[in-house]
Amino acid sequence: MAPTTFSYDFSNEASGFGKKSSFPSGLFINGQFVDSVDSKTIELINPTTAKSLGHITVASEKDIDLAVEAAQKAFETTWGLHASGQERGKLLIRLAELIEENIEELAALESLDNGKAVAVAQAVDVQGAADVLRYYGGWADKVHGKTIETDDATFAYTRHEPIGVVGQITPWNFPIWMLAWKLGPALATGNAVVFKPSEWTPLTALRVASLIKEAGFPPGVVNIVPGIGNIAGAAISNHSGIGKVAFTGSTAVGRAIMKAAASSNLKRVTLELGGKSPTLVLDDCNLENAARWAAYGILANHGQVCCAGTRIYVQDNIYDKFLEKFLAVVKSVKLGDPFHPETFQGPQVSKTQFDRILNYIEHGKKEGATCLLGGQQHGTEGYFIQPTIFTDIKPEMRIVKEEIFGPVGVVAKFSNDEELIKLANDTVYGLAAAVFSENLSRAVKLANALKAGTVWVNTYNTIRTNVPFGGYKQSGQGRELGEYALDNYTQVKAVHINLSGPPPI
Repeated sequence: MAPTTFSYDFSNEASGFGKKSSFPSGLFINGQFVDSVDSKTIELINPTTAKSLGHITVASEKDIDLAVEAAQKAFETTWGLHASGQERGKLLIRLAELIEENIEELAALESLDNGKAVAVAQAVDVQGAADVLRYYGGWADKVHGKTIETDDATFAYTRHEPIGVVGQITPWNFPIWMLAWKLGPALATGNAVVFKPSEWTPLTALRVASLIKEAGFPPGVVNIVPGIGNIAGAAISNHSGIGKVAFTGSTAVGRAIMKAAASSNLKRVTLELGGKSPTLVLDDCNLENAARWAAYGILANHGQVCCAGTRIYVQDNIYDKFLEKFLAVVKSVKLGDPFHPETFQGPQVSKTQFDRILNYIEHGKKEGATCLLGGQQHGTEGYFIQPTIFTDIKPEMRIVKEEIFGPVGVVAKFSNDEELIKLANDTVYGLAAAVFSENLSRAVKLANALKAGTVWVNTYNTIRTNVPFGGYKQSGQGRELGEYALDNYTQVKAVHINLSGPPPI
């Protein structure tokens, strides 16, 4: 059976690509698009309309075996230590160029698949993916060890060698950007990859597979295998031919991956997991800026952001003024068709996520929080949810403690910095936080006291390619982006050289 093809005519959309997109949507294994062993497919749903987009092929455990076999062969024969850093860098930079050459199509596919505003998809997600790949293309010939003087008769040197075959599993909230975050450092350091995008949002990964082939990567270096998490994802996590797995997603799944990695071949694991990030608004802040950034921290990508600033703590003497400005910004957000040029917030990604968010909103109401804004579905078609803000909260409420992953935030008061630190750190997560203050000394002191992998001062959701990103506590382990990510994909070998005679025996 021939692999499936995905086609969609964008010419009727309000903005975006403006023409038809068509490409193979089979599994990408060993440089070719192929059908799955058992010919299974799943249906894709357009979150804007809740209607079908067609079907794509999904991988079984046997397909993962084939992908690992192809990756291992490529690593041993054409990649790994056989391709120079300069060669790897050229290919990564070429892939970045091809993504930019097809940026409108990829942004349209991302919006269709995920529901995010097409303007945001193009400027942030797709351009961001190209930037990440280009950045790691520059690193590819700069990963090296050290020469270590030991004594007059000996010396040693270290090598940073690739792990081999690595498995990578990404979520549905930033499909193409997360693909680049994972592929960039893995390929720069010489690893071969088995990559599983979310079965809900596989389109840009499959389109990029064609570009990987066009860029000239040897067959088997990158294998892209969409599949259901508890089948294809579990197969990657348990596979003894995979030496490392990288995962971005929920903390619950992260735990399962760690168990599978330990019980199989003790493979290395990096995890970027959930969050319940605090936004701290101090009485010496710029109120206008704080209100706008706080709204952005909750509503960016429809709230489907692991580091979303969904707990806002405002100093009591400015609480009313802040809340007035903050609510005005939230009310001004354009919610609707992601292809409309003025849209900022589109639909949630799926019916499952839509129902989950509304369930949290109902829990908040039942537990006694005040739903000050929103709290309902927007419109009657698709998976749109109104921006929702709660006040009068208590620390034990589910909407305060648990990750909602939607356009829902809570606002509370604090009186002094000591109390604020306790409130902010009262969470099992530690992915991100933000401090708004015009007093830099005060802001830095608070930033240093926060148990989070990223702290923003007078900004939010500012991700830079050359700056590491990752979490404390149950928000994960390891770091993505920047030079730090390279450490996830290499193993250090020490070589001792003896320049003298025989041993003293």
